[in-house]
Formats: sequence, C-alpha cells, structure tokens
Amino acid sequence: MVLRLLVLKHIRNLSYVAVEREVRANLVYRDFTRVGGGKMPDAKTMGRWGLAVGPQVLKQIHDRIVKIAHEQGVVAGRRMRVDTTVVETNIHHPTDSTLLGDGVRVLTRTMKKITDIVGAVGTKLRDRSRSVKLRLFEIARIARARGPLNRDRLQQGYRRLLDATSRIVGQAKRFSAEISQGVKRSANVLQQIALEGLRAELEEMVALVRRVMHQTRARLFHGDTHVEGKVLSVFEPSTEVIRKGKAGKPNEFGKMIKLQEAENQIIVDYEVYARRPNDCDLLIPAIATHQAKLGRVPRLVATDAGFYSVKNETAAKAIGVKRVCIPNRSSRSPERKREQKKRWFRNGQKWRTGCEGRISVVKRRNGLDRCRYKGDDGMRRWVGLGVISDNLVNIGRTMNTRAGP
Repeated sequence: MVLRLLVLKHIRNLSYVAVEREVRANLVYRDFTRVGGGKMPDAKTMGRWGLAVGPQVLKQIHDRIVKIAHEQGVVAGRRMRVDTTVVETNIHHPTDSTLLGDGVRVLTRTMKKITDIVGAVGTKLRDRSRSVKLRLFEIARIARARGPLNRDRLQQGYRRLLDATSRIVGQAKRFSAEISQGVKRSANVLQQIALEGLRAELEEMVALVRRVMHQTRARLFHGDTHVEGKVLSVFEPSTEVIRKGKAGKPNEFGKMIKLQEAENQIIVDYEVYARRPNDCDLLIPAIATHQAKLGRVPRLVATDAGFYSVKNETAAKAIGVKRVCIPNRSSRSPERKREQKKRWFRNGQKWRTGCEGRISVVKRRNGLDRCRYKGDDGMRRWVGLGVISDNLVNIGRTMNTRAGP
C-alpha cells in the first residue's frame, strides 16, 4: 500500500495533501493503492512513510522492476541510449543579498526559539531583521535602476548588509557557546534536548552564512566570481550551478542525473551525481551496467556528441558493441564523415533523439523538473520514484499492446 501510494503520487505529480484528497474520494484509486474500504492515511503519515522508503530501497525496487520487464520480454537489451539532464532543487534564484537575508532570517528565528525556552538568561537577543530587510530592499532598488549600474552605491549597500549580518552571526555564536557552557539551559529534559538540537542548527547555519559572506566580499570587492565551494542556497547547500548550453535556461541550479534506456522506453538505470561528471566518463560504466542488468552487451549504443572520445569508441567495440553511434562533430576526416552519413548511423541517431523526449516526459509528467524533497537523500528518492513511475507506465502500455484487443 505504501509503495502504491508513493507511485500514484509521482505518476500524477501530486502533493501528499492532494493524494489524500484524491484517494479518499476515488474508488479506482482506492482499489489501485489497496486502501479499499479502509481508512485513508493522512498526508503527514504518508510523508513519514516516504522518508522510511529510502534511496537504497528504491534502487532495489527499480532493479526488480527492470528484471521483471526483461523476463516478460518487454526489454531485450539489444539497444542502449543514454543522456544526462538536470533536476533542479527547490530554491529561489540565488543572489548574494537574498542568501544573506535567508541566513539572517533562519538564525534570528532559531535564537528566538532558544529564548522562548530559557528566558532572559545570558546574551539577550537583539532582532536586526528589520534593518536587514531594509538593506535588501535598498540593494534591490540599486540593482533594478535604469541606466548604468552604480557600483559605488551597490558596494555601500552590501557593506551595511554584511555589517548587520556579521553582528547577527556573532550573536548566534555566543548563543551556541552559552548553551554548551550551560549558561542557557532548561530543567526540563525534553526542552534541554530541544536546546541541543537548536544549537546544532545554529552552528550549521553560522558556517553556511560565513561562507556566503566570504563569497559576497570576494565578488563585490575583489571581482572574484569563481569562489571555490560557492553556496547557492542555505537550505540546499549541495546545489550546483550547471550549464548545459540551453538558450532559454543557460544556468540550472540542482543536480546532474543520468538516464539510460533500452527498448520500449524502459529506463534500465539512473544515477544522481554528487558532483557533475564529464559525459565522456559515463559511457563505458553505462555499458557495463546494461550488461549486468540485462545479461548481454548491446548491439547498438547511441548517445549525443558529448559522450564521444576515441578511447570510448575503441573500448565499446572491444567490449562487444557492434554499432557505436556517437557523432564526432570536431572531426574533419573524410572517412569519419562518410561513416556518420551511413544509413545505420542516421537511424541510430534518430532513435537516440527519443532520449530527449523521455527526459521531457519524466520532467513534465513525473515531476523531475524540480525536486520537492529536501537534502541529497531527498533528491535520490524523488528521482527514483519518478523513474519507477515512468517505467511502470511504459511496461504496462507495452504489455497491454501485446495482449491485443
């Protein structure tokens, strides 16, 4: 029942609240999810179930689905295509000023919770939220002003914002130190446990805000826009900025994922990468994964030009791939150009373009355009459930077509 509820959520691209509402009122959904005539779980319960079904479990479920599809003859493994795309994290467009504002808001909110528990003991909280908000409005007005950008005014606004943020960070560090030293404490055991949790949150956020302050100073006052370990969100600090060469969206903020398919649009394997890899490094491991899951080396491998290298082509043929259909756009060799004009090569590239359609479908229908779960594990759970849902739809459609009227 848990798995069916999660699959329904991602097939229909619904929230937990919407799933609760739809399943409660729909007899077809009740039958599919095996809720039947029983009580429908609420949204919070389903959310806890979703956390319990972790990314490793989802990977095992996906492998099992691919194995069943192979046993049923839905996928044979004669062909393979692979591509990469970006799943964005659920963050706003990152600017230095808004990142500082987010950090200040979280630190102030956490310190208020600590004050509510311990009372007026030790360092008193001075709320600078209003001052920081005014600095953010001032920077936004300067940045949006018509005409050439007034860098002097912009730097002055950022100096004021950085000064206020630095004071709040110092106050947060004192709060954390006083909790560790026992100055701020509670006689209630549960409240003391809550205090320790709030202290850990303070220390984590202080470290992130200090990194944001460092990259802001480097960019505004030293012209360094390529600071190592740049923070793009204080809520999703592992987010990367990825450039895929798209005219409409040159910069995407999220994680790189790999989707590799076989026949009938079945996604044989997926992967979420902690750091963006080079596409060239993914081809040979993808062929090995295909062989391990389907028991054979594909006869045809089709990818885009980003996966091409002489080393990859030679290694793929050595493994046993008969047709390596990867265009080399930089080659001036007449033999290579003739090779890429052959019918099998053109047909292989036509089949490869189905990767773009598959990516579009899983983003539009299964929600892989933007991850709504938090953290790295949340990203892997979101992608895993989206891929499983898409595979189930395609396997069901293929088996239904074979069954006939």
